[in-house]
Amino acid sequence: MTSNPVHTRRTPALAALLAALLCANTAARGPEPVASLRAQEAASCLPGEQRLWPDGRDRPAGVAAVNIVYRHAGAPRQFDEGTVLAALQRAARAWSACGIPAQVIGEEAATLEATPPVVVLWSEAESRGQFALANLTHRRLALSAAMYTLLAQRNPAHPAVQTLQMTLSHELGHFYGLVAHSRRCIDVMSYYTDAAGQTCSTRDGRSYKSAPEYRALLPTACDIARCQALNGTAR
Repeated sequence: MTSNPVHTRRTPALAALLAALLCANTAARGPEPVASLRAQEAASCLPGEQRLWPDGRDRPAGVAAVNIVYRHAGAPRQFDEGTVLAALQRAARAWSACGIPAQVIGEEAATLEATPPVVVLWSEAESRGQFALANLTHRRLALSAAMYTLLAQRNPAHPAVQTLQMTLSHELGHFYGLVAHSRRCIDVMSYYTDAAGQTCSTRDGRSYKSAPEYRALLPTACDIARCQALNGTAR
């Protein structure tokens, strides 16, 4: 989800995720889809597969590099600083395949950079009741400790670190200029349904509900291809 002067409305992306995660009983949702199918969807982007929800307008990132600063103050107890930093670093490495390098740096190093960093922090005010919210204008990515605490209380069996990874990867994609959300369920930039009841698509037509979390944890081939086309970085 993003927040900026052009794109301020509440989109269903992480709101729907919240409802699903808090209510899900992973043991009762049935088996995971065939692993090879989801792996194929994530690893390849077939002609005509890229479709977007009409909820935003993509635009180039406008930077030569994405530098990320993390502030751990206010984090929920289930995440130590190393866990969050590792998830951020994985997301940064994955998005670097777009052709715009990303790295996690310290606050002092950030002051030496020409481009202001993306500041990742824990803030209930800035996350506005979402797991996370990206403010593109001020280059801040706010996470909600309250949402992760609620998730742990309501669905303690759910792997919260995976949700953290997916959320960070998703929000970081907005800073690469991918403002609109994907209608391809597997994409990390996707969301599953809209207010009209329309749903995202899978390659074989199965429901996204066939897995407790169908969305990938890191950017897929289609996410990267879209990022490269948008930023003119395709090789």
